[in-house]
Amino acid sequence: MYLAVLAVITGQALLLGRPVLLGYAAAVGGAFTAFVYGYEQPTLARRYGAQYEAYRRAVPGWWPRQRATRQEPP
Repeated sequence: MYLAVLAVITGQALLLGRPVLLGYAAAVGGAFTAFVYGYEQPTLARRYGAQYEAYRRAVPGWWPRQRATRQEPP
């Protein structure tokens, strides 16, 4: 969802020809990154422990995979 919001802001900057929106996208991206690493991941790690760590290893954090790979559930 975070990447989708950044894609929308960047698309608006390109479509409307407003370079200031690229700066806004960078600021929003920085805020998202700070939130994810500073609050979201530590909170989920405390709440779900090893289960969340296994999820983080199995699922890409920011960019989707090029090809889907199936893994058998543990």
